Amino acid sequence: MNDSDLDAITLTGIRVHAHHGVFDVERESGQEFIVDVTVFADLSAAGASDDLSRTVHYGELAEAVAAAVSTSPVDLIETVAERVARTALDIAAVQKVRVTLHKPQAPIAVPFDDVSVTITRTTERA
Repeated sequence: MNDSDLDAITLTGIRVHAHHGVFDVERESGQEFIVDVTVFADLSAAGASDDLSRTVHYGELAEAVAAAVSTSPVDLIETVAERVARTALDIAAVQKVRVTLHKPQAPIAVPFDDVSVTITRTTERA
């Protein structure tokens, strides 16, 4: 399935304070994680009907993403990204999701601006 076959809703820069990481200090103090999420769906019925129930409610999506990031600390941002993807795919209209999870305060010894992981997942409904 190509992205061009579906419509998309994108949320950029969802900020969540969470306690993920390999090192104790990351788990104790926590740090900011930033999430960009794009959900792919057929939005034509929503556009034609002006009916919120026929689309992806982006406010609810943002809250669900924040909750997915802030729960149960794990070692890897890859694991957090998978959790976010599963959360988005649980929304009935969503057929595909792309998640980029940024960890700009990662404990890296050299100067850097950001570290991130990007994953794309598709539901069986697609």
